[in-house]
Amino acid sequence: MFDLMDKELAKIFFGIADLLEASGVTFKPFAYRRAALALQDMEKDASQIYKEGGIKALQNIPGVGVSIAKKIEEYLKTGRIAYYERLKKKLPVALDDLIAVEGLGPKRAKILYEKLGIASLKDLEIAAKKHKIAQLVGFGPKSEANILEGIEFQKHDRGRFLLGQILPVAREIKTKLEALPEVAHVDIAGSLARRKETIGDVDLLAIIAPKAGRDANSRVMNFFTRLESVKKVWSKGQTKASLRMVEGFDMDLRLLPAASYGAALQYFTGSKEHNVALRQIAKNKGFKLSEYGLFYGRKIVAAQSEKEIYEKLGLQWIPPELREDVGEIEAAANNKLPRLIGYDGLKGDLHCHSNWDGGKNSITQIAEAAMAMDYEYVGIADHTKMLKIENGLDEAKLARRDKEIDKLNNLFKRENRNFVVLKGCEANILKDGSIDINDKSLAELDFVIAGIHSNFKMTKDKMTQRIIRAMENPNVDIISHPTGRLIKKRPEYQVDFEIICEAAHRTGTILEINSYPDRLDLNDIHIRRAKDFGVKMIINTDSHIIGQMRFVEFGIAQARRGWAEKHDIINTYSAKELLSFLKK
Repeated sequence: MFDLMDKELAKIFFGIADLLEASGVTFKPFAYRRAALALQDMEKDASQIYKEGGIKALQNIPGVGVSIAKKIEEYLKTGRIAYYERLKKKLPVALDDLIAVEGLGPKRAKILYEKLGIASLKDLEIAAKKHKIAQLVGFGPKSEANILEGIEFQKHDRGRFLLGQILPVAREIKTKLEALPEVAHVDIAGSLARRKETIGDVDLLAIIAPKAGRDANSRVMNFFTRLESVKKVWSKGQTKASLRMVEGFDMDLRLLPAASYGAALQYFTGSKEHNVALRQIAKNKGFKLSEYGLFYGRKIVAAQSEKEIYEKLGLQWIPPELREDVGEIEAAANNKLPRLIGYDGLKGDLHCHSNWDGGKNSITQIAEAAMAMDYEYVGIADHTKMLKIENGLDEAKLARRDKEIDKLNNLFKRENRNFVVLKGCEANILKDGSIDINDKSLAELDFVIAGIHSNFKMTKDKMTQRIIRAMENPNVDIISHPTGRLIKKRPEYQVDFEIICEAAHRTGTILEINSYPDRLDLNDIHIRRAKDFGVKMIINTDSHIIGQMRFVEFGIAQARRGWAEKHDIINTYSAKELLSFLKK
């Protein structure tokens, strides 16, 4: 459940971790990040835990010891943490903005502040353009060029928010509105309904209950504009209100009559390009389409539901995720829309990190979480040895971890549970395309994921060949986050995706759709191209905490935007079918 206070606490603890890291403090940054992640993953909010059991109860939160529990208590009582305020005074910079630039971590940001007085993104850009950064020890011309490239990348996505950040907030507010007796129905519209990977603002549409009374609109608008998560009210009328939320994005609520609700939902869901194409089809058929309905002269032909509008235009109803005017209208006209994978279509997740490689949860906890999601299997894909920052496992540690998995699977068999934990890893693709774990160890696993975690700035040809060499290793089943992007942080590395798809089809390698909100890699365009090549894909979460296993929804949304169907995605298979497929 979305909780504003826990979200702010997590943000503060991440900030403390960054400030401590900038000052060269060891161990403590990890502790604060772990506590921040735990706060993001709780079913019960911290204030409720504290109310029920005081500071001792707070210490039951994973990663929260006495010191951090006291800081949570301080925040719950005062709305601030003095320790954080003191740290910020020592380094008065916009650290979040600076470290969002690729390659610029907290320590380097501190050096730039101490040497050049850089405290903001604007300061950073000015210094880089004047070539002051290149002169510093440990930076140089290449770092300076990368910083300028990173700044331009940040500018491109400014004012947009990750799908994974906004959707939980919008859903919480939708639920609160639906609980009002005056409200009959609420929908999320706009780019959020289409599940775009980044969102500019949120559109909510609602129908007032038939017998709500004359002041119903006013009561709903008053409730909406007084939500605790509202920072500023831009405007408020009888049928529309516009707000700025504390997270920084805008949200509109429109109250609409039931008679024209379907037309409004279709119109405000978009996209603009999709709507322009629909209006032209309507015009060609002698109709006029608007947010108020589909008209023939002055007569309303369709308005109550989206489905009837599409039908009157001679089209199948088109799922919101496809409404980008990229061929979906032609497909709908010919009754050839894809049967998109459903949001409940997966039977397992093969990319979960356990506490063997720095993840928060044990393999048993991960398995229990997977069973709670009605999965048939879960794959443990811990990092391997070259990724030291993630406590990567060498061959011996992998073997010891696998013995633990074997014991757990034997226990499940004795308990007659129809569930299996699969043994895997996320191996590192080295600069030359080789894998950092020997083939003997890889061959003993149920599956092998391989991914690039270093040397991102290679030429297109070299990066493409690097990935292809990894795919040609007979032990490699899946390529994780294949284009390496981090949304709003790092662009895709240079790679010829057409050649990658050809090689994946030839070698039978599966391409991952990584559900992590910062990645969503593959993107929708790449998914559709992989599908065209007949390349199989898998939707994984890359979770390091069991709460992140819920991110799978974002990966499924991405797959749907890429026109993926059930047969395109291998973790729609049963455990038996999956293992048989992997052994091929």
